[in-house]
Amino acid sequence: MQEIRINEATIDPAAVLAEAQHHPADTPEAALAEAATALAIRELLLQEARRQGIPAEPDQDDQGRRETEEEALIRALLEAEVTVPEADEETCRRVYDNNRQHYRSPELFEAAHILLSAAPEDEPAYAKATAEAERLIAALQDDPRRFGALASEFSACSSAQNEGRLGQVARGDTVPEFETFLLNLEEGQLCPVPVRSRYGVHVLRLDRRIEGRELPFEAVREAIADDLQAASWRRAVAQYIRILAGRAEIEGIDLEGASTPLVQ
Repeated sequence: MQEIRINEATIDPAAVLAEAQHHPADTPEAALAEAATALAIRELLLQEARRQGIPAEPDQDDQGRRETEEEALIRALLEAEVTVPEADEETCRRVYDNNRQHYRSPELFEAAHILLSAAPEDEPAYAKATAEAERLIAALQDDPRRFGALASEFSACSSAQNEGRLGQVARGDTVPEFETFLLNLEEGQLCPVPVRSRYGVHVLRLDRRIEGRELPFEAVREAIADDLQAASWRRAVAQYIRILAGRAEIEGIDLEGASTPLVQ
C-alpha cells in the first residue's frame, strides 16, 4: 500500500486497513481505496480547522451519542465554510411536477395468514409444515369461512388471536418471499400454494389492496426542499474539498475526483 501524505502528516497503512471495514465494496481493493480517500479527506479538513483555530465543541445527539473532538472540528469547519441557499418555491414545484410518480402514498395490503413455524434448515420439519399448509389450503378451498378458526388453532403468529389478520402492510413490511406472493394475489384470493419463508410456511389470503394516491405538493414540499438542500450541500462540500486539496501538498492519493466528503 502506497504511503499517503497530506502536507506534513502521514496516514498509517494500518489505519487504512482498519477504516476499510466501514466501507463495504465489491472488492477488497475498492474498500481500501474508499477508506484511504476518507482518511485523506478527514486529515485535510482537520488540518484546515486547526489552521483556522476553530475550537472543538462536541455536540450530543438525542440518543446520547457524543461527537469526538475531531468530528466536532470537521462539523464546525464545514458549517463556517460551506453555505448553500434554501430551495425556493419555484424549484420545489418544478421537481414535484417532473416527478409526480415518486410522490405517492404507499400501496397498502390487508392480508391474513396462518404461519406453520419451521426452520428452513430443518428439512423434515419444513416438509411437515409444507404438507400441513397444503392440507389447510385444501380445507379452505372447500370452506373459506374456516380461515379464522384454523388460524386461531394452527398459526404460530400472534395474529392468530385476530383470526390471522395482519392489518395493513406496505411494501417492505414483510419478508421478500412473502411479499412476492402478496403482490400477485387478487382481492379476496387465497394463495393456492404454500408460501415458504425463513420463518416457516404460510397459508396466505389477500383481503384488500389499497392503491397509493398522488400526494399534493403541500404535503411533500418540505421533503423536496430538504432533499434539494442536502444535494446542494454535498456538491458544495465536494467543491470545498477540491479547493483545499489544490492548496495542499498531497502524495499517494488523488483527491481531485472526490465527489463526497466521506465523513460522518
